[in-house]
Amino acid sequence: MSKLTMTRRTFTKAAAVTAAALSVAAPAGVALAETEVDAKTTGEVKHIRSACRGCGKMECGVWVTVQDGRVIKSEGDESAFQSAGNHCAKGQASLQAAYHPDRLKYPMKRTTPKGENPEWQRITWEEAYQTTADAIHADQAKYGNETCIFMGGTSRIWAMGPYGSLKSCFGSPNGIQANEICKGPRFYATAINDSNAYSWMEVVGRPRVFVQWGGASELSNYDDSCRTTVDVATRANCHILVDPRQTNLGKEADIWVNLRPGTDGAVANCWAQVIIENDLIDEMYVRKWMNAPMLVVVEDSFQPTESAANGQTAKMVTRLLKESDLVEGGSSGRFMVVNELNNELSYYDATAPVPAWEGETWEPCVIGPGKEANQPGLADTGQTQGFVPDYTPFPDGLYPALFTEEGGREVTLKDGTKVHVRTVWENYIDFLQDYTPEKASGITGVDAEVLKNAAITYATRIDPSTGYGNGGIQYMLAAEHACNATQNNRACDLVAGITGNMDIPGGMRGSTPGWPFFDLGMCNPDSPEVPAYDSSKRLGQERFVMIGSDSGPGWADATSIYDAINTGKPYNVTCGIGQTGDFMNQSNSIYAAENLKKLDFWCSIDLWHTPCVDMIADIAMPAAHWMELDCIRKSQGSSGAFGATVKAVDPPGEAKNDLEIVVGIFKAAGVPYFDEEKHGAKWLEGDAAVDGCNEVGLAGFRIPKWSDYKEEFQKNGWFDSKVEKPEVWGTYRRYQLGHGAINGDFPPFPKEMWHQGWNTTTQKQEIWSTVFESWLVNGVNNDGKPEQDQYDGEEFTLAEVFPRFKEAYHGPIADPDLFTDENAFLMTTGRRQGTYFHSEHRQLPWCRELWPVPRLEMNPADAERIGVSQGDWVWIETDKHKIREVVDLYYGIQPGVVNAEHQWWYPELSQPDHGYQLSGVNCLIDQYAQDRIIGSSNLRAYGVKVYKATPENSPFGNPVPCGDDGTEIIHTCDDPRLKEWLPDYESARGEA
Repeated sequence: MSKLTMTRRTFTKAAAVTAAALSVAAPAGVALAETEVDAKTTGEVKHIRSACRGCGKMECGVWVTVQDGRVIKSEGDESAFQSAGNHCAKGQASLQAAYHPDRLKYPMKRTTPKGENPEWQRITWEEAYQTTADAIHADQAKYGNETCIFMGGTSRIWAMGPYGSLKSCFGSPNGIQANEICKGPRFYATAINDSNAYSWMEVVGRPRVFVQWGGASELSNYDDSCRTTVDVATRANCHILVDPRQTNLGKEADIWVNLRPGTDGAVANCWAQVIIENDLIDEMYVRKWMNAPMLVVVEDSFQPTESAANGQTAKMVTRLLKESDLVEGGSSGRFMVVNELNNELSYYDATAPVPAWEGETWEPCVIGPGKEANQPGLADTGQTQGFVPDYTPFPDGLYPALFTEEGGREVTLKDGTKVHVRTVWENYIDFLQDYTPEKASGITGVDAEVLKNAAITYATRIDPSTGYGNGGIQYMLAAEHACNATQNNRACDLVAGITGNMDIPGGMRGSTPGWPFFDLGMCNPDSPEVPAYDSSKRLGQERFVMIGSDSGPGWADATSIYDAINTGKPYNVTCGIGQTGDFMNQSNSIYAAENLKKLDFWCSIDLWHTPCVDMIADIAMPAAHWMELDCIRKSQGSSGAFGATVKAVDPPGEAKNDLEIVVGIFKAAGVPYFDEEKHGAKWLEGDAAVDGCNEVGLAGFRIPKWSDYKEEFQKNGWFDSKVEKPEVWGTYRRYQLGHGAINGDFPPFPKEMWHQGWNTTTQKQEIWSTVFESWLVNGVNNDGKPEQDQYDGEEFTLAEVFPRFKEAYHGPIADPDLFTDENAFLMTTGRRQGTYFHSEHRQLPWCRELWPVPRLEMNPADAERIGVSQGDWVWIETDKHKIREVVDLYYGIQPGVVNAEHQWWYPELSQPDHGYQLSGVNCLIDQYAQDRIIGSSNLRAYGVKVYKATPENSPFGNPVPCGDDGTEIIHTCDDPRLKEWLPDYESARGEA
């Protein structure tokens, strides 16, 4: 029996080795413990300022040191205000990725059938491009454009073709996008409530109360993380942790809301109930910038009517009372309210030439009076405070009421019918009565007083003199993974809204504005000749109506794509391209892989021989590493930072920048990437392609030339959007400035298209979702599709207009039979740790030495009960599959709950699948247990059986996971195979 053998002594030794290795990379063949600094080199030393891409999207500022033409170390850039000198283990190990002996270096073509050990033939880039384009076009000629799919992960730069440009190139709407289960639900929830991606919080703005919800951003995250998170959490007046497990930083939290996995929405709704009950709302924001005072027709007999205010969907039908419901010829874009000052009806007109409240005069882009923000400690970070405008008042004589008389106000409709109306706010309060602290405690397992204390602490302003709240909520990945993704995130968004924490210092701010405005492959290319695709044919809308809507999230559902490959329904899916993505991140991994292997053709763009490459790909294209390419970088989060990833060394062999690869595919497909008249050369090649694309991205910036931009960045460091874009980033409460400002730009369209407020039908942050009412409840845009949850047949009800909580399908409430066995546990997965990022870095020696195997956290009381000890391998089993991970005893997790690591595969195994089924946690899940609105997979909060792995119940008589031939995976920090992965400076840039 083998166990995790790194003792405290060996860990200390390994850490010392790592520190030494960071000074200079080890030559091939030298043991990790024997790595020494070579002091004899005399060549040129360069220090290159850049942006790390060791994880998905955190733009940590770094310095890369190049000696004798080789990268020898990277370290944090302390002048980068968004990362404060941070550079984590996986980031520092990037040089091991750049010089790894197993990198893909040349375009390759498979020469053996899929299912066998792959053999590869080196080909030219021209052949790779043309083979890919021709194969896809051939299948499209047989089956239609939609037969082609695209798969995207986090990529290494912004060239995320599967999210946008590749779909445009081949005219197919079908992308298997990691954002279906990662950030996408958050972005979509805020797009429904207010504006896309306002789930980002301005962590660098130093919120007074730091709420860390469902993530460990001190270790790894997509926005402001690591050092920034630690600084914020430790210096805030209060740190609140909402998580089933005590995170690394969470042990320092002032309040721990230790909820049952999957019950995030119930906690958020409870907070809203407590905040309202204790009169802690931001009343002006709620009245003016939320649709809270708008009136809802109560009677069930009332037929919802169409609204002309249809900014989010093609047709909006709603119970919100409109002028057109009251009088013939009335506007269907005037949403009615009761004026508290005279008890008469008034309105907000969303469709007027200048949308406004009755009697209001509004001009776009007028900032108005206010004052500088007052965030403690911000000057220490090198940031400016920014300007906070005062709230713009209602026009004289108007003050919309939040409450009507008891039983609702009676109004007469234009046909003479008398109906009762109540405000959205009153209906919301009624909805929240199911989430009082006592009721929420029964759902979540959190003590009612803890829930109440956390909500009051968050909402009670530390310094009321500022005129704004304590900060936003850093709600992260966990809330997206328990079948209630959309509504969980809507609930968190509304808590931030009712407390006035939307677009304030340290609050919810959305994405950093460009430059670059052009997301270099993520969005559609800037050419009129790019073919349009038909989004109405996007796979997944058969089960999830929002996926096919004009207001949909933009992805095709992954499971629905795999179903289409398997069945040919609703049409054939036969080919595709994957760009630094994999099939292990959502749906059931085994089901995904088995169906992808059936495709006629697949091209993979990647750095490694991953399971996706070796099992599925016919063509493999080698991508460059972040140390080998140039690209504009901007924070996709709310830090306001933008800079660059700057090429330090040439890529190995013929590996190319992702963006150049995408441009090459466009050329082979006969489609221009840019508008020739606007941008010059029709086909941009090599470095010219990269430079050209970067300069497109810099259009409008004060430094429009890429070479000049890089020089400025090297000299002075990261640019601060508060300084560079004072109106749309240096100013807060941008919803008062006009449409576009809240998206980080003043777009070049006519003034008459501008409006104040948010990007919603009512132009307010919507507590009552008009989109969900129209699509899910009324079904007016669904072409007859059933308005119900396709997993269990439950009808969507009017409660969906609010963020209704629903239990996870295979949790203890919805599926109690899974929890009767003594070895039954509720599992959560996907915790963050500083060594790996999702499926990456398992072949980097420094990372694998420190963390050799996947770990299953378990409370020691549970371990004693089922007879396992620290370091034992255990089986984790569902009715779909079983995997093995190593027990890691931890008192910071509740008894009855276990926490598994995700997306493990074993590069050391030579078989095509690289052992992804041995420990890959998503092999266990039910692929049809999904968010009932947008399809996100149930990746957490499901029942499993856990028991000890023994020689008797393990293949090859060995509890340690083994390959098909019995080869053990690397499972100790002293495995000699780790030496085979050490940087090979001599051959890394040589022949394949």
